[in-house]
Amino acid sequence: MAHLKMSIFSLFSLLSLWLLTTVVAQDCSTTPLVNGKPFPSLIDVTVEDLATGLESGQFTSVDLVNAYTARIYEVNSTLHMVTIVNPDALAIAAQLDAERANGTIRGPLHGIPILIKNNIATDDKIAGSFALYGATVPRDSGVAAKLRAAGVVILGKTNLSQWANFRSDNSTNGWSAYGGQTYAAYFPAQDPSGSSSGSGVSSSIGLALAALGTETSGSILSPSEVNNLVGIKPTVGLTSRSLVVPISQRQDTVGPMARSVKDAAYLLQAIAGMDPYDNYTSAIPYDPLPDYVAACNFSGLQGKRIGIPRNVISPEEGDGPVLAAFEAAIKTITNAGATVIDNTNITAYALDQYFYGNASTIVLDADFVSDLPGEYLSMLTSNPENVHDLEDVRNFTQHFPQEDYPDRDTGVWDQALGLGFNNTAPQFWAAYQINLITGGSGGILGVLENNSLDALILPTDFSPGLPALVGSPVVTVPLGFYPPNTTVIPNQRNTLVETGPNIPFGISFLGAKWSEASLISYAYAFEQRTMVRNQVQPYIVPNTELWDVVGASGFNVTANITMSRR
Repeated sequence: MAHLKMSIFSLFSLLSLWLLTTVVAQDCSTTPLVNGKPFPSLIDVTVEDLATGLESGQFTSVDLVNAYTARIYEVNSTLHMVTIVNPDALAIAAQLDAERANGTIRGPLHGIPILIKNNIATDDKIAGSFALYGATVPRDSGVAAKLRAAGVVILGKTNLSQWANFRSDNSTNGWSAYGGQTYAAYFPAQDPSGSSSGSGVSSSIGLALAALGTETSGSILSPSEVNNLVGIKPTVGLTSRSLVVPISQRQDTVGPMARSVKDAAYLLQAIAGMDPYDNYTSAIPYDPLPDYVAACNFSGLQGKRIGIPRNVISPEEGDGPVLAAFEAAIKTITNAGATVIDNTNITAYALDQYFYGNASTIVLDADFVSDLPGEYLSMLTSNPENVHDLEDVRNFTQHFPQEDYPDRDTGVWDQALGLGFNNTAPQFWAAYQINLITGGSGGILGVLENNSLDALILPTDFSPGLPALVGSPVVTVPLGFYPPNTTVIPNQRNTLVETGPNIPFGISFLGAKWSEASLISYAYAFEQRTMVRNQVQPYIVPNTELWDVVGASGFNVTANITMSRR
């Protein structure tokens, strides 16, 4: 990207904002003790920490909901990452506490609050976006239903890039008409990436144990990377997409965004599996599913063959620290017992299609034209804005002032509708076959098979595109941070900081379809040897902790964040 001079922030004002908005976390050395045990800090807490505290009676699920809700209120007016807190969350938590008291524990996530992206439908009072404002669905989405069955408290919904970054050619990551502009927490005005922007920011600063995101091409991996998280982009079909607002049935997937590999594995375990409402899940080759938590093995890289498709890496200005950290990671992986084979490159045909072809765009556009009405709009039990297909949605968006049109255009939709065909046309099938070669036999799947590799590694910035074409899995893990003297590089609208001091970046492990357990083991082995996440802290974090809530007389946060139509 060309280096642009920032117009809205001088260096002085950026540094001033950084200092003025920094919220200092409470000193863990003064953490109160209960029965000789300290309360876990909510920015570092794990599934196992929370499960232990709940089981021992140190705190309750109601306490967790109150603490996390208070934390959301502390920072939401600055970072805009949560669109609404579930008004039923306290009642659900109380029910789960009662179940625990009676000896019923649904699983390791029983009573633990999780946030979900605002394109994942729920059959309760959680609201949607303006085009779908007030619309209702016949049931929970497939993944929401699995979360509830696992005993999760769905705490609320997170902001996202409008229509999962599939509306505009000139919008910004983390902006939606309903939720406003989300910012990440490692630098003032930091680009949160997208489209699972709010999920990434929320998880990074402990506004819930973790969050769910969705991905078509990069929407879990990229916001996980810049928010210092582990993100798992599952094989398409491992997790249900039923009643998740779609882009492409061939590429859409739902996955966890968490602060550790093991926490992400716990969440994946809860949401993976068959769903009669998503026929792609019938392709899952496992019954039962692998134990993704047990896959977290310190020796996971021992004896493995790991490839590097170097010709996929196309550095841009400012990528020097990322590439240097990636080279250091290769040594870490080798020292962990793996054999790293460099230059296991994709074919020239695949590379040309990947960088210069248009087949991937045709597939997404044609799928969206078909899937938006077929897989979502037609399922609504009420539809106040009377939107039934993409043409209706575009018309609404272009005439509803809060949608910020034409300043933020509908270029992606214009192109999709301009195709003149959907995913039943012969032209679509031809483009999809090119995708399968580019990402498959000529791309990463071919590289894995032809070189007898267990996985590939790439800087996360370069990892999403090829797996997206064939629906294969990727796990990203924190790799490093831009140094303090990094020159600030803004986004194209000159409103967000894309590159700057202390902004995180990641490394990705890419594998064959259904290889999540293996990728988790490699990611865990790398994570445990590096613990990069702890090296830099966000510039803004909420203060409220569990010890502020437990035993506090009458402590109750009203769970009601609403976004005004502005």
